[in-house]
Amino acid sequence: MTTSKTRSVVSLCFETHRDFSRNLERLIELLSKTPEDAIVVAPEVCLSGFAYDRFDEAVDFTPFAIDSLIKHLNDRLLIFTAITKEEEGIVNTAYALHQGGILHRQNKAKLFTLGAEHEYFTPGEEGDIIAFTFEGIKIGILICFELRFKTLWQKLEGCDIITISAQWGKLRSEHFVTLTNALAVMNQCYVIASDAANEDTSAMSGIITPFGGELRNHGAELLISHFESQTVASMRRYLNVGIE
Repeated sequence: MTTSKTRSVVSLCFETHRDFSRNLERLIELLSKTPEDAIVVAPEVCLSGFAYDRFDEAVDFTPFAIDSLIKHLNDRLLIFTAITKEEEGIVNTAYALHQGGILHRQNKAKLFTLGAEHEYFTPGEEGDIIAFTFEGIKIGILICFELRFKTLWQKLEGCDIITISAQWGKLRSEHFVTLTNALAVMNQCYVIASDAANEDTSAMSGIITPFGGELRNHGAELLISHFESQTVASMRRYLNVGIE
């Protein structure tokens, strides 16, 4: 008999300011309000914004911020994205931090051309969009615009949880809601979506269950729910579409 895994899950929704230190302090403050066993998802580039005019500063801030965040995690898993520099150029990197280190990282592969991201960032490799395992829970990450690509949904088929870190445009807010709900139902998994609460973003963070049950932040910076592996297993057993 398999024991069901449970874990607190948290979706954050907060404003990104030009002051990097202020953003880091706010993220640490919100972390302190979450259960110590939580899987916490924060918005895309929540520490700096896209900072196209301050890339060097953002790149230097990222390792400092990671070191600071790790000290406040306890048993939490934190997923967010930050601006980093690699040999190929500047990249938007998703990090999964846990207990003193980086458990997983991947670079944003699908850049949002309407926002001119391709003029500043180097895209990551789609092949690097793979699931990782955290305490027996299979987790996948999509970054903002990547949510629109059905081929990436298929790459993460079989995940127990898919997280979305985003800076999703307010004019397309309903798309964010529709796509995150559909991803949970189609892949029969939990989706934890985190969008920024800026003037031009949707602020429609939320947590969706494999059965399509939807919780949204509705302006709150913090939304707390829970993950149950048995819920995933039940959905896949009773509505068997071939996901294992």
